[in-house]
Amino acid sequence: MSLQSWVYSFEEGNAGMRTLLGGKGANLAEMTRVGLPVPPGFTITTEACRAFFRAGNRISGELQLQMREAVTRLEEKKGQRLGDPADPLLVSVRSGSVDSMPGMMDTILNLGLNDETVKGLAAGTGNDRFAYDCYRRLIQMFGQVVLGIESIRFERLLRRLKRELGVEQDQEVSAEGWLQLIGEYKGCVKAFSGIDFPQDVHEQLTLATEAVFKSWHNQRAQVYRKINRIPDEQGTAVNVQSMVFGNKGDDCGTGVVFTRNPSTGERALFGEYLTNAQGEDVVAGVRTPQSIATLKDVMPRVYEELSELCGRLELHYADMQDIEFTVERGELYVLQTRGGKRNAQAALRIAVDLASEGVVSREEALMRIEVSHLEQLLHRGIDEDAAGEAIASGLPASPGAAVGMAVFDADTAAAWGQAGKPVILVRAETTPEDIHGVLAAEGVLTSRGGMTSHAAVVARGMGKPCVCGCEEMRIDPEQRQATAAGRTIAEGDWLTLDGTSGSIYAGRIPLKEAAVTDELQQVLRWADDVRRLRVYANADTPADAGIARGFGAEGIGLCRTEHMFFAPERLTVMQAMIMADSREERLAALALLLPMQQADFEGLFREMDGLPVTIRLLDPPLHEFLPHAGELQQKLQAAETEEEQEQLRRMIRKVHALHEANPMLGQRGCRLGIVYPEIYDMQAEAVFRAAAACIGGGISVHPEIMIPLVGDASELSLLRERVDRAADSVLGEAGKIACGYKIGTMIEVPRAALTADRIAVHADFFSFGTNDLTQMTYGYSRDDAEGGFLSHYLEQKLLPHNPFQVLDPDGVGQLIEWAAMKGRSRKPGLKTGICGEHGGDKDSIAFCHRAGLDYVSCSPYRIPMARIAAAQAAIENAAEDEESRTIQAI
Repeated sequence: MSLQSWVYSFEEGNAGMRTLLGGKGANLAEMTRVGLPVPPGFTITTEACRAFFRAGNRISGELQLQMREAVTRLEEKKGQRLGDPADPLLVSVRSGSVDSMPGMMDTILNLGLNDETVKGLAAGTGNDRFAYDCYRRLIQMFGQVVLGIESIRFERLLRRLKRELGVEQDQEVSAEGWLQLIGEYKGCVKAFSGIDFPQDVHEQLTLATEAVFKSWHNQRAQVYRKINRIPDEQGTAVNVQSMVFGNKGDDCGTGVVFTRNPSTGERALFGEYLTNAQGEDVVAGVRTPQSIATLKDVMPRVYEELSELCGRLELHYADMQDIEFTVERGELYVLQTRGGKRNAQAALRIAVDLASEGVVSREEALMRIEVSHLEQLLHRGIDEDAAGEAIASGLPASPGAAVGMAVFDADTAAAWGQAGKPVILVRAETTPEDIHGVLAAEGVLTSRGGMTSHAAVVARGMGKPCVCGCEEMRIDPEQRQATAAGRTIAEGDWLTLDGTSGSIYAGRIPLKEAAVTDELQQVLRWADDVRRLRVYANADTPADAGIARGFGAEGIGLCRTEHMFFAPERLTVMQAMIMADSREERLAALALLLPMQQADFEGLFREMDGLPVTIRLLDPPLHEFLPHAGELQQKLQAAETEEEQEQLRRMIRKVHALHEANPMLGQRGCRLGIVYPEIYDMQAEAVFRAAAACIGGGISVHPEIMIPLVGDASELSLLRERVDRAADSVLGEAGKIACGYKIGTMIEVPRAALTADRIAVHADFFSFGTNDLTQMTYGYSRDDAEGGFLSHYLEQKLLPHNPFQVLDPDGVGQLIEWAAMKGRSRKPGLKTGICGEHGGDKDSIAFCHRAGLDYVSCSPYRIPMARIAAAQAAIENAAEDEESRTIQAI
């Protein structure tokens, strides 16, 4: 007995051995165990795959020995021998990763055929044509998968043969035709690989196993793992299974069947099959398959068996199954089952139906909902049937799809939008000055920037589709055009962008509208019964707040007041305030902004009647509200009047005066409120005036005023006094009681987290600004990192995830846990939550649950996902607690 088993016969495994045997191997073992008609075989483990890579892509002598022993056991079961010229055993060699990766890795069929065994197969079946068809398939698949020969080399030879024979379908080719092609295929192998097609069948098996292991690292598999967050270190198992043949005649066939419709979720068999074909023919599309429903007429007994088998497998696995089957001489065999891939609506319907049928619990149904499903459901999407070829692609920064005319600056976007024209704002990158253009646009496209760039963050917050970092597209704002794939997009040309996939299309592609279905509503109700975390929204306008409440938000966790100042009519007043040379001038400008702010807050309070509204006082540095110096210089050169020139010179001087070497660490947040206290005074007064007006109108108001960027308790103490003073002035004692306002801070500076017990003395709540806290903890500039070195870090596995997308639990997470613990040591009832981009990420929400925070806040369109993710975190945590109690009891 070997010290370590690298190989398991199907009879030796079960569904619980998925990590070792891969999904396919574990399922084959499980189906064998319960007595389903599975052709016998064995699985080479994922551990063997990892050992193969550690050994420099070499199969060890020990694994070779175990494979020979497994082949011998298989030969005994089948009564055939691999390489026997009289009655050869043939096998398939397939990949089988732990997590399903359909079509990402490689497969080889009919292994065991050579110039001698093909004669034995022909004699044994009495069908020369079938035997030589199998042999030419093996040579082609082996050539492609093992020897790396392009498939087109073989396809050209096949097409030429069909032309010579005057036939169109593979099954019309005679045995003599296949014999001729086999010779040409072997010549192709020799010409393009430098070796002869191997006649030693055990060498074939070794080389095929190595090739399937290596396919773990092919490009499509790597991309798929990256998208689906599948660890590279998992490796793949290899399944060696005795062949059954669907291409022996018209009483044979092969197909794929889903136990429910993967597009609608309807409880009915859905799939396709081909008569007289092998499994790869269905996938490859070389022939048009027939609907599975027609099998009922062609092979009624087989259809009945298949239907019964589908029911057993779905009940056994408690999920919709994707099943591969083959029929050989009227006998049904099942070659694979796995959880079927499904679209968003089908996923929800299947989860709800299985729970209603009592097959799974509500908790299990909730755990099966994927974030990607909700992204599809809650945003408009591309009509894929009408999409055609994309001209470019970038990062899918904000989900949904949009159609509009390309514009290359924010002012044009705003003007065209106001005129009723749908527009796509196309920029190299966006800045806060572009906010009015983003607001007017149907969607945003940038050639630079990452998933948490300004464009991405703002677009997600507004629920607008956005594609960032589309480097394939060259944008020329001066010429007002962009080029991609040899095509020029001029201003006014139509574009369609898909923020869910990152694809860009020229022209107008039809869109499919989003729909909040009954199934989604049901799942959300179940989630609300389970979750502990509350879910708030990041919302800056009454419209955002209304959308958020419609999606089930329990309050506003972040209102970024700076976004209220970028509208054109307000930006002028804001710039006048910044340009003021005296406090009196500044106060005059602020007096004009006060009623605007008050109206904004009244709108938010009315929309969120009875729910908390967290309002962050002005956060960005003042220079962000001014044009860039270069842009002002250009305007100065074009200015015609002395008065206009002087105004521009003053503005240029102010831009230079406000310039900071590192604005991230400069005069912003609470520092701005301390240097210019009248700004925060105005905002606080606007909040309380709005509260008083709403209370007078019967609205239940719960304002929570957030002081940003506090690093020392003294900063919060000073600014809290000023806010309290504004409340006294506007509301009076009785009004303060009716309002019940809170004052807290955004923890985004590491020092604030480390001294949280001191800061808590002056705070009613902590809101963790995880975007800035991540920047300051790592020392990464978010925009520069995502556009630069961070991609290299992720490619080289120096970081497991982009820390601006998935919260870093080890560094940033420790600071959050420390701050929450220290704050509550001083104030046990201190309210804590996060309001950065991470509030809409599933893994980050799970961390917040484990850390004992009270809420997460995310963009309005991500609230349903956050509600479900919070429920999933509660379910997972309960399962872990139960497991821990069981271990302790043992």
